[in-house]
Amino acid sequence: LKCPTRPEPRVPHAVLSAGGRDCLHAGDTCSSDDTCSPRLRTLRQCVAGDGSMKLGPGARSQCENAMTALLSTPLHGCQCKRGMKREKNCLSIYWSLHQSVLHVNRCLDAAKACNIDETCQKLRTEYVSACIQPSARSGPCNRPKCNKALRKFFDRVPPDYTHELLFCPCTDTACAERRRQTIVPSCSYEEKDKPNCLAQLRDCKQDYVCRSRWAQFQYDCEASEHSASGCKRENHGSCLLAYTGLIGSTITPNYLDNSTSNVGPWCSCAASGNHREQCNDFLAFFHDNICLILHVPTPFQVPPLWCPAAIQFSFILICLLLLH
Repeated sequence: LKCPTRPEPRVPHAVLSAGGRDCLHAGDTCSSDDTCSPRLRTLRQCVAGDGSMKLGPGARSQCENAMTALLSTPLHGCQCKRGMKREKNCLSIYWSLHQSVLHVNRCLDAAKACNIDETCQKLRTEYVSACIQPSARSGPCNRPKCNKALRKFFDRVPPDYTHELLFCPCTDTACAERRRQTIVPSCSYEEKDKPNCLAQLRDCKQDYVCRSRWAQFQYDCEASEHSASGCKRENHGSCLLAYTGLIGSTITPNYLDNSTSNVGPWCSCAASGNHREQCNDFLAFFHDNICLILHVPTPFQVPPLWCPAAIQFSFILICLLLLH
């Protein structure tokens, strides 16, 4: 299949500028400075995939501190000239800073924006409190109360806040784990053993609200290989909204780990017997749905572009620039 024609992406003008502060010169100045140099090395590790793992458990904090400090140096706002000598070296410096600002700040800004907004802050505090409060009857937490508070949050808070909290891109596992913890999965999502997926789906269909949310998700997230966005109805925003509509239900989805963008309910098809294919089809709506996964950012990767081939090429290109 040929990739559909899409509008030309906006390239940050600083990458192609013929004037302004030279990133190579700014990088040399930083490298010769005892304060700036270690921060630049830290930032390079933060954006180099699993390089942040070498920074240890405090990676997220170190990355944020390094990025914040470098924003007040000549590196911030530096530019590269097309065709210049050592152009790749210049671009590697530019993208080290630009990629960190692009990814790290979006997750931080999402949390800050929610705290500033009265409704978002209030309802987020409510569901977190409900999900971490021990219950004498239910044990570590009261799941029904937690799920009710989660539904209230995602139903009443505008997507501008909820989607940024849940789908912000990350560049390290620490950020991805914090994103995974958004819905307090220890109470709302995980159990000691994984139940059968079809049993979960049956329970969902017996509840009018859950049944309706599941039907909406199937409709809005129906995939199509012939669609530019991967969605049959060309509206991935509606798909993400339908996805968040499932949170707090019997089939609550979440990130399966902190190193990929894989999402799905907490369940298994292991004991499905003759209904294994039906169970796999249910999970495929989450695991193999291009309408959904093309718009859920993966840790360590740049946001996806329109064409699958372009996704792979762009990711390889940026990796080469950063590692040069």
